Amino acid sequence: MLTIIAFVVALGVLIAVHEYGHYRVAVACGVKVLRFSVGFGKTLYRWQPKRQHPGQNTEFVIGMFPLGGYVKMLDEREAPVASEERHRAFNTQRLRSRVAIVAAGPIANLLLAAALYSVVNWIGVDEPIAMLARPVAGSLAEKAGFRGGERVVAAGFDGEVEPLQTFEELRWRITRGALDGHDLTVEIAGDEQGAERRLVLPLSRIQAKDADAQMFRKIGLLSPLTRPELGEVMAGGAGRRAGLQSGDIVRAVGSIPVIDGQQLRELIRASTHGAQTWLVTRSGRDLSIEVTPDVRDENGVSVGRIAAYVGAPPAMMTVRFGAIEGIRGGIVRTWEVSALTVRMMVKMVIGEASLKNLSGPLTIADYAGKSASLGFTQYLVFLALISVSLGVLNLMPLPVLDGGHLMYYLWEGLTGKSVSDAWMERFQRGGVALLLMMMSIALFNDVNRLFGLFG
Repeated sequence: MLTIIAFVVALGVLIAVHEYGHYRVAVACGVKVLRFSVGFGKTLYRWQPKRQHPGQNTEFVIGMFPLGGYVKMLDEREAPVASEERHRAFNTQRLRSRVAIVAAGPIANLLLAAALYSVVNWIGVDEPIAMLARPVAGSLAEKAGFRGGERVVAAGFDGEVEPLQTFEELRWRITRGALDGHDLTVEIAGDEQGAERRLVLPLSRIQAKDADAQMFRKIGLLSPLTRPELGEVMAGGAGRRAGLQSGDIVRAVGSIPVIDGQQLRELIRASTHGAQTWLVTRSGRDLSIEVTPDVRDENGVSVGRIAAYVGAPPAMMTVRFGAIEGIRGGIVRTWEVSALTVRMMVKMVIGEASLKNLSGPLTIADYAGKSASLGFTQYLVFLALISVSLGVLNLMPLPVLDGGHLMYYLWEGLTGKSVSDAWMERFQRGGVALLLMMMSIALFNDVNRLFGLFG
């Protein structure tokens, strides 16, 4: 139920803001708006405010299916217009007014994203400190010199680093670097005896096409540093059979010293060849316990499992900004997410990124529910991310989207002639076909991602 409510609220807010952008600029330009609809299909609720802008008598509607919306304006191309109202029709407006009205929807979504990120910055959010777990064996990070336990204080590209505090900030920069093919310079805090040092994570070598779990395993920095402590040990599992208990701190697996929870999880995954001797600390006493992990098949790979929660929660900090700095951070994050989204779309078109990156309504609904369950600020971050995606998507030069109409106006501005009706119809058909293809791929990815039906 939470997933459904969070999904409907998210779509309702984002669509309403998008359409309000069109509506508000249309009214400002003197265009008569006939209907403002959020949702399609059967009308659930309609109303006409008594007080409206001069010359307006807009009907506001909520439709049954919240997968889109529209603003219907007076337009001679759609229905006859009385001569006394011709100056209020959309098609009779100056080119710059039509451009402003069409562009206002996507811009409203980007402004909403910046506002939401700013609010999150003001409220503050608890995030893991940028302390690194032991990298995956043989990974890019291990080969670059990371050993686990490092505190990252700055990271950046082209040798220029910017300060950071949390693991999520580091993960975002790693994602950008991997997808863009740029090496990441990471600055490590010094200990009491040593000075700060720098390591280079050669992300350009992995040629990433998907921002997925496999990409991060190749890189090797999967999670922040956690204490190698066992949480709940499930009945019937290998851990319970061996005598492991909640609160045990694992010091070694066989002859390998254990530094953190992530390393312990990796050692358990690799334990597919029988019994091992674990050194654990329990209530201040060191114990040797023989553990034989169960072996499971996951996507054709044999992995070890002990049926226990592994790793204590990481050290956290509250990240909060002042009024001006919060706004600045919101604008910067909106720009960064928008730029990365555009680059990924371009890469998908030219084949440098996988189409698996496309997501549809099922994935959005799943993330909506998960983010809402994590708290208000996480839900706001989710809304901001989807708002950016909606804004950027609508600026794509597809004829059925706002970006397609902007391309028509660009042609009109360059040539002084509008696109002919015949060509307009051809473009519309092609745009619908491309959009349906994208929706089909996104739905396929949703089903595969959530249910694993296609391997």
